Amino acid sequence: KYFSKIYIASIKAGEAGGLLDKVLIRLADNLDKERAFKSKIKGAMVYPTIIVIGMGGVVFIMMTIVVPKLTTLYKEFNATLPFATQLLISLSDIFVNFWWLMIASGAGLFFLFQSWKKTPLGKKLLDNLILQIPIWGKIKKETIMAEFTRTLGLLVGTGLPIIDALTIVADSIDNTIFKEGLLEASRQVEKGFPLGQPLSQNPVFPAIVGQMVKVGEETGKLDEALLKLATYFEAESEEMLKGLTTAIEPLIMIVLGLGVAFLIWAIIMPIYKLTESF
Repeated sequence: KYFSKIYIASIKAGEAGGLLDKVLIRLADNLDKERAFKSKIKGAMVYPTIIVIGMGGVVFIMMTIVVPKLTTLYKEFNATLPFATQLLISLSDIFVNFWWLMIASGAGLFFLFQSWKKTPLGKKLLDNLILQIPIWGKIKKETIMAEFTRTLGLLVGTGLPIIDALTIVADSIDNTIFKEGLLEASRQVEKGFPLGQPLSQNPVFPAIVGQMVKVGEETGKLDEALLKLATYFEAESEEMLKGLTTAIEPLIMIVLGLGVAFLIWAIIMPIYKLTESF
């Protein structure tokens, strides 16, 4: 149970063809590349994640500790509060008095979402929605293509029949749109069509995939063509991730600046008016 279908199929193909040593080396190299690729993706998202969590913590502290104390001060002096301050106080009251309802609602929505996501319709809609998100959808697509081409190249290189390899790769992909595309390509190959044809006709797959697969089939080096594609998509996704993280930093600073400006306007201005009245 600890080994994926990809590893099991590769080992079987290696044993049948007397190439077990070469297959094991390929599996080790593939595992190393996959680990390095995933670590780069996770590393690129560390900074934005920490900033978002930190912002959430600051907002919670402000709403539950700081603003209630200021509210008491304003009530003692019967101060006339601007709309921004009244809005902040109302939000703080919700945090203080209904925090349990917010947590319960959040947990309920989370579990409902998780249940809906596991349904065939929910998973398909969510997978399609993720691919439509600007920038992130493109990165997700490039990542899936890198994993698909690398895994298919590995299986084809071990001598596994192309139809079996496509079925195994389709099962390993966690995206319904690409899974259906690969299964349809497998059915077309089973009918006698070359793999490059259904991949070229399906708009889900980038045009370069169909073109490179056709070249690989014509030259008898399909596994090499697929591994070159994997390297290409890995480089593309890494560059896009770097661009995304570079763009996120100034956006986060802008959001923080707007948040600080709102807090100054909503909290400091009433205090300033109180001091003027003395």
